[in-house]
Amino acid sequence: MANNISGLAINNEVIAKMTEMATLETEGVISMSNGPISMPKILGKMGGTRSVTVSTAEGIINIELFVKVSDKFKVCDIAEKIQQNVKEKLQGMTGSAVTKVNVVITDVEITEEA
Repeated sequence: MANNISGLAINNEVIAKMTEMATLETEGVISMSNGPISMPKILGKMGGTRSVTVSTAEGIINIELFVKVSDKFKVCDIAEKIQQNVKEKLQGMTGSAVTKVNVVITDVEITEEA
């Protein structure tokens, strides 16, 4: 759980949901994707969902997220926008520092032109 400036504890599952919402608001993101299940996640040492992993320590939040994106945008631009949006929204909502937002592109949706 992350503790913000006021000392309020925020569950990692809630942080993961906030991360998903901020990610899906980003232009070029098609959907969240399932990431790998790690041993720390199975043992409950890391919170999150299958598409977002959250680790917190001393008021610092680290995020890893998995997404499917559109081919209409540059992948690096989408990833950068996701990082900015997630960091901005989480820091604004939790008051905690977000130090890492690792974006893993798992798939690119190819659009067929007529």
